[in-house]
Amino acid sequence: MVSDVMMNFSRFEQEVQEARDRLKIIQEDTLDSPSSLQEWHSETISELSYAIEELDVALEEMRLQNEELLVARQEVELKRQHYQELFELAPDGYLVTDERGIIQEANRAAAALLNIASKYLIGKPIDIFISPSDRDCPDSKWLQITRSFEDCCCHSNHNGCKHPASPLLINNEEIYLQPRQQEPLLVALSVAASYNAKDGVESLRWSLRDLSERQAAIRERKQAQEKISEQAALLDVTTDAILVCDLHKQILFWNKAAEKLYSWTREEVLGKDILALLCQNNLSQLAKIEQEVLQKGSWHGELNQTTKARENIIVESRWSLVLDDENQPKSILIVNTDITFSKQLEASHLRCQRLEAIGTLASGIVHDLNNILSPILGLAQFLQVEIEPADAGVKDRLKIIEINAKRGAALLKQISMFACGNSGQQVLLPVSVLLSEPELIVKETFPRNIAIQIDTPSDLWGIRGDMTQLHQVIMNLCLNARDAMPEGGTLRLSTRNIFINETYVRLNHDARVGSYIAITIEDTGGGIAPEILSRIFDPFFTTKQLNEGAGLGLAIAANIIKHHNGFIDVSSTIGKGTKFQVFLPAEKILIDEESETFQDLPKGNETAILIVDDEPSICKMSETLLKSYGYRVLTARNGIEAIALFTENKDKIDVILMDLLMPSMDGTSAIEELKKINPQVKIVVTSGLDSCNDGIGGVCKNPIPQKNLRSL
Repeated sequence: MVSDVMMNFSRFEQEVQEARDRLKIIQEDTLDSPSSLQEWHSETISELSYAIEELDVALEEMRLQNEELLVARQEVELKRQHYQELFELAPDGYLVTDERGIIQEANRAAAALLNIASKYLIGKPIDIFISPSDRDCPDSKWLQITRSFEDCCCHSNHNGCKHPASPLLINNEEIYLQPRQQEPLLVALSVAASYNAKDGVESLRWSLRDLSERQAAIRERKQAQEKISEQAALLDVTTDAILVCDLHKQILFWNKAAEKLYSWTREEVLGKDILALLCQNNLSQLAKIEQEVLQKGSWHGELNQTTKARENIIVESRWSLVLDDENQPKSILIVNTDITFSKQLEASHLRCQRLEAIGTLASGIVHDLNNILSPILGLAQFLQVEIEPADAGVKDRLKIIEINAKRGAALLKQISMFACGNSGQQVLLPVSVLLSEPELIVKETFPRNIAIQIDTPSDLWGIRGDMTQLHQVIMNLCLNARDAMPEGGTLRLSTRNIFINETYVRLNHDARVGSYIAITIEDTGGGIAPEILSRIFDPFFTTKQLNEGAGLGLAIAANIIKHHNGFIDVSSTIGKGTKFQVFLPAEKILIDEESETFQDLPKGNETAILIVDDEPSICKMSETLLKSYGYRVLTARNGIEAIALFTENKDKIDVILMDLLMPSMDGTSAIEELKKINPQVKIVVTSGLDSCNDGIGGVCKNPIPQKNLRSL
């Protein structure tokens, strides 16, 4: 169009110049014309000159317009080139199609997306490059898109149809393309229409924005979420409590194991202050831990914490500082392992070691005390026989000495058995006899401001047990009741027959279905606090002052009752008192109480006995007692003297009483030497230690073979 204007302008300029040349010729010819014609010619020439001047002005205007048109043409060409560059070099794919979708133009990005050169795209319908999943389905996105611009094309061809203010038909609709020999590609599709005044829609312009990176990001995010879910599942499966809190101590994460350990659900704790929730009793320690974590990045140690049920637990806690992408502190990861049970086992092991040490010490003490009590008991019994019957008062006093010596020996035996974990001999006992001695002691020795109430029915069943041990249990419980009533009160001691059924067994795992004797010791003292009620049977646990008790009484009682296949139940109310119930398996038979009868010792008839013991008092007591019954007695202080005496009197000595623990030569070595002298010699072995002490503290590590011992 611009070139046609330029050609017309050049032709018009040439014609003006030709008119100017003809005017000049006319002016020259006018000079040769007659005067009558010269005036007319002059007027004509003036008019033609004026016309030519006007043509010159018009020509100048046309020249200026031509220059402006050339400038506009250059600008248009530059814009066209710019548009073409933008079209070709644009990062998004661009296509131009007719109203039917036949491709007319395609830029490089579109060719790259479809994996086909631009020249091969021209003339192809665009729908062949749509993924079948978006093209062939009856309700596909492509079908909806094509309907939208088909409707627009049809409406724009109607007479009087007005073009829409915005030519944009489709905006950022996600759809899958099908590139050649590649996987479907997700793009954001936009379609705009170009209109002309005559036919309506002239062309369609398509924009294809590659969403593969976003698709990859979505895929990566999905994979990351799956990985996080897997890690969260692993965190929930682990047995350690894992929690995360921010630098303001607000809980951000709480796994299943934490829910199980602390009994708080995740919804209950998220956003809560971890210190106020778990560590109310050691806030100062937590402040130091937090400071160390921020400085060093980690901390490891043990913490005392509290659960939702207000139970105290011990955890092995590991704290780690979590940093963000800029290497700045972000949060704190805490992993807690419950070690409460292992700590209890450790404490139990330490208590067992202490008990073992006490058992070792008790063994030596029992041995020494037995040596002290033996002559006391023996002489008390001997003097009762020797004293004249008329002196009843002396006999009564000797009887008291005998009873107390026996009681002391029985207590020593009980301590020895407790230290070794063994039970004594259990026999069938009447409950009334079992309670008679504790009842007497309680009434005679307890303060007068404590009222004693005894309730013992006559139809009680019998129990099988060790009298001394059961006496100790009842006395321990009675003494505890006395100590609980320093200002006075009432002590009730009662017994009854009871049958325990399965319902009770389900409530008390120590019980068994069957018949029991229930012995109840109840006081009206201050009661036991609930927080320590579960610990009263622990060895060495006591609420008394340092010099008032060692905390072994209830532990010994529980151990004795356990060895009798029974159990102890306790209940207490602050300010009202405490009730202990001892349940012992019963035998449904009535027992007739038999009076104790004294049997005289057999006469010796000059039988010779060699007593070997390093305790002079025991030797003297034994010698006196045996001589009174007609025995001849020789004594030796150790194994060396025993061998010497036996060598001199081997034909006269009938029996040897041999202590095992002696200086110079012990009983075991002496017996071996005596057997070499006379293999048939009769030996009675005695010792202040129970057989359970073998191997404790170097005692009886090599016990004497049974075949080498003979007894009377």
